[in-house]
Amino acid sequence: MIEIQKLYLLVPLAPLVGSLIAGLLGRVIGTTWSHRITIGMMFVCLAASITIFMDVSKGNIYNGSVYTWMTSGTAQFEIGFLIDKLSATMMVVVSFVSLMVHIYTIGYMKGDPGYQRFFSYISLFTFSMLVLVMSNNFLQLFFGWEAVGLVSYLLIGFWYTRPTAIYANLKAFLVNRVGDFGFLLGIGMVLMHAGSLDYATVFAQAPQIASQTVEIIPGLPWMLMSVICILLFIGAMGKSAQFPLHVWLPDSMEGPTPISALIHAATMVTAGIFMVARMSPLFELSDTALTVMLVIGSITTLSMALVAIVQNDIKRVVAYSTLSQLGYMTVALGVSAYSVGIFHLMTHAFFKAVLFLGAGSVIIAMHHEQDMTKMGGLKKYMPVTYVTMFIAGLANVGFPGLSGFFSKDSIIEAVHFSDIAGANFAYFCVLVTVFVTAFYTFRMLFMTFHGSPRMDQHTKEHLHESPWVVTLPLIILVIPAIGAGWLIESMLFGNYFGESIQIGSQHEAVAKMGAQFHGIWGMMTHALTTLPFWFLLGGIFTAWYFYMVKTDMPGKIKQKFGPIYTLLDRKYYIDEFYSWLFAGGARTLGRGFWKFGDVKIIDGFFVNGSARVVVWAATLIRQFQSGYIYHYAFTMIVGVFVLLSFWLY
Repeated sequence: MIEIQKLYLLVPLAPLVGSLIAGLLGRVIGTTWSHRITIGMMFVCLAASITIFMDVSKGNIYNGSVYTWMTSGTAQFEIGFLIDKLSATMMVVVSFVSLMVHIYTIGYMKGDPGYQRFFSYISLFTFSMLVLVMSNNFLQLFFGWEAVGLVSYLLIGFWYTRPTAIYANLKAFLVNRVGDFGFLLGIGMVLMHAGSLDYATVFAQAPQIASQTVEIIPGLPWMLMSVICILLFIGAMGKSAQFPLHVWLPDSMEGPTPISALIHAATMVTAGIFMVARMSPLFELSDTALTVMLVIGSITTLSMALVAIVQNDIKRVVAYSTLSQLGYMTVALGVSAYSVGIFHLMTHAFFKAVLFLGAGSVIIAMHHEQDMTKMGGLKKYMPVTYVTMFIAGLANVGFPGLSGFFSKDSIIEAVHFSDIAGANFAYFCVLVTVFVTAFYTFRMLFMTFHGSPRMDQHTKEHLHESPWVVTLPLIILVIPAIGAGWLIESMLFGNYFGESIQIGSQHEAVAKMGAQFHGIWGMMTHALTTLPFWFLLGGIFTAWYFYMVKTDMPGKIKQKFGPIYTLLDRKYYIDEFYSWLFAGGARTLGRGFWKFGDVKIIDGFFVNGSARVVVWAATLIRQFQSGYIYHYAFTMIVGVFVLLSFWLY
């Protein structure tokens, strides 16, 4: 056990060392050694994570402090690790996907002038995420939370000569600050009422906190636990891109494709899901917070899936798919099915990484063209990319037997069995989204790989499969995208997470699911008679009919339902609304400060006003400086009168 504990520091420090070497010495060691060192450090990180996971599987759980950073009164701010099944699972997923992205980057970023810098950034990003998932206190959690936000800013705007990239990274940074402000307030309230930031201490005091109220508005008491949990969830809304703080994620596609896969598959956007699952002892004591999560997740799931239907940029289709799948995870959390949410987080990390990296492979072949209307017929030129993306697409839609089927259907079943307020609305949303997901996923596959080629002749003549450093990660990642779902029985119904996740007896969704579960084959057989399966087939068939048979149909529908198409194409005008309200409001406020505060008060009253007073006083005094003795005598008499008045008063 003592030897294993030595590996805990190695897991986050290995990618940090790789990042520092590539970042500080990249020009000295060159491009080849930059990627060799960072990838080597990721191999070390993954090997250590797997070793720790195997040790935790034997029942060895660790919760301890590394060192005390600061002491304030009775509160201690520490750096420490909580290594249990939840954190160990996340460590393996994060390090594995990150390693595949590192290898993929060799091919994708070849020849880029910022090659070493990019490897430094993605290793630093991995370090930040690992610090977050391994933390045993809110302080370290917040450090990792902010670190992934900062590095995502650097990565999204990696190509900083593009104005769109600069706009996208600023947008991501600012929107996340909104969520992080709520998150910080929640942590502050935890410290104020629990007197500690240590998870175990706070969780032990949770029942006591749940019995207290707080008046945010005088005379209107709120349950203290509900306020804390909602504030923490606002942070999750920013990081995990939930409506209405989702607007940064689609624009983050301006970054290179490897970071799109890393951010949106296994790291940053899943941080909010992980955090809520870790905080299950708190959230279980507030049905109000659970309902808020359930409704927000439901809206995100369906609304973002609908937007994906009208996207022609291949990366943006996958990005909106990520938003929708994150909504599924949030819905699972909202019905207290935390293990199901983490299960879908894990399966989603694999098949969504394949979809993003596969999209990047297509972009390489198309000479960085991302418009699907200019693709088509790539199946015969890129067989490896096609097969891996097709399998990942089937997993994304939840086809029976693949990983996404087990996790997504489990979420739908959990919602069906839940009696939390908002469950009926959520059930409608997740069911309809099954059809929409199948439609946009196969629309993407058909437009990209099937039909007649629509690219220019030069591009067509140079089409070929991507190099092995690009296709190898796709092949490796597609294996868990197929088989990870087969772990469902142990992860959901075998007490896999142990005490890491706590569910109140009043929330019985997962327990009811367990009573209805009759094995993997029974689940797949039963699925053939359920609505989700037929919605899935309906979505695939509709996409095939529209984009393979009646290819003029989408255009006709677009003309007939123009306003709806425009609404989806403009993403419900939320970006425009934010631009008008916040950016426009800030400009209006600044203009008001300038015209009234600067021009009228500072310049007009203080600067010019004081000058006018001096001029007026000088003009008045000048009348008595005439050279006549009686004027001076009169001035002296007035002066004596004033002095006597003050003295007598």
